[in-house]
Amino acid sequence: MECPFCHQDNDRVVDSRASGAAIRRRRECLECERRYTTYERAESGLRLRVIKKDGTTREAYDRTKVRRGLMLALHKRPVPTERLDAMLQEIEDELTSTYDLEIPSRAIGDLVMEKLRREDQVAYVRFASVYRNFKDISEFVHEVEPMLSQRTGTPREKNRTEGPDESGPTGGD
Repeated sequence: MECPFCHQDNDRVVDSRASGAAIRRRRECLECERRYTTYERAESGLRLRVIKKDGTTREAYDRTKVRRGLMLALHKRPVPTERLDAMLQEIEDELTSTYDLEIPSRAIGDLVMEKLRREDQVAYVRFASVYRNFKDISEFVHEVEPMLSQRTGTPREKNRTEGPDESGPTGGD
């Protein structure tokens, strides 16, 4: 395997673990002594063609595009890489069980949004802002309001429904 840092083909496997539908390998380059991670997976039987937004352009499904979108949305969020990989596999499993040959790009985006909404709401809003091409803050608010209304017992909602707290320094005694 070629080292992504020094581009030499001289490494050793330090650790191997199953990670969903792949094997995760930690490698150490014997030239520059840096470590990196690789994933080994069986070639996917996913031979779907993606129908782009224009309705006429088609391209091969690309796992790396979906993974990149998930990674950008989950950047610096408390979601482990293993969970990201599991989400990607769940998305692909659903695609293959729902579509035979072609799939609208919108269906992929909607499925990614649904997975992110359940996993991490901040990542969901990040992805939605790009995917839905929000033009202004009102579109953000429109997207977030349903999630806020589903939450119960948050301090923000308590303040709206119960009024000011009378046990604080200005009331009660």
